[in-house]
Amino acid sequence: MTLPELRHIEVNGHRLAYRLREGRSPALMFLPGYASDMEGTKALALDAFARSQGLAMLRFDYSGTGSSEGRFEDGTLGGWLDEALAMLDTLTEGPVLIAGSSMGGWIALHLGLRRPDRVAGLVGIAAAPDFTDWGYNDDQKATIRDSGRLELPNPYGPEPHLITRGFWQSGEALRLLHAPVAIDCPVRLIHGDADAEVPLAIALKLLEKLRSADVQLTVIKGAGHRLSQPNEIEAILRAVAALIGDAS
Repeated sequence: MTLPELRHIEVNGHRLAYRLREGRSPALMFLPGYASDMEGTKALALDAFARSQGLAMLRFDYSGTGSSEGRFEDGTLGGWLDEALAMLDTLTEGPVLIAGSSMGGWIALHLGLRRPDRVAGLVGIAAAPDFTDWGYNDDQKATIRDSGRLELPNPYGPEPHLITRGFWQSGEALRLLHAPVAIDCPVRLIHGDADAEVPLAIALKLLEKLRSADVQLTVIKGAGHRLSQPNEIEAILRAVAALIGDAS
């Protein structure tokens, strides 16, 4: 498969990398998870799907990740949300279907709140809204507050999982699950019942809090957090295809 050209755009003082596939509407937009990038299995599967359907698709790397400039430890949820908003506003037109993985699902929800006229549908892939709240215990939160950073073992690579005070404080200010989430577009949530990082209870709570009357949760038996196995990718693409059909 021929990938769209790697390009860069200046956003808030950072040179951000992106790939934009030209095509018809509604466009797809993919938001990676925490410390992830736009070249992962799910992003590439969605890009291949967009190519097969003649759809436009945008994917990009947050500052400090992947091919974008910046230091990861300087990143905050609010800063990456601002980057996603700039990408949506600058590089896409018309209705957009946003798929967000893990933290990207949290950012996708905020895009739905801030651009209701543009966001035609949302797909949360092991979405992790509010993980700065429920994802760390009291001792870990105290370490973040007192020392400014917390490093934990990373199940996906040799580099430790790092969270900074700046990111944590930004995430706490952008929590959603304490009140109704005023999103009215269709939402599809894909979650594994063996997800050790984002409990299924979070997906159920999000299902409850979303105002939209068109919200569906697909639970995949035995699936973990990454949702990158062939049957898991198939479930994601089925959800996207159904929303594309509704939005076309």
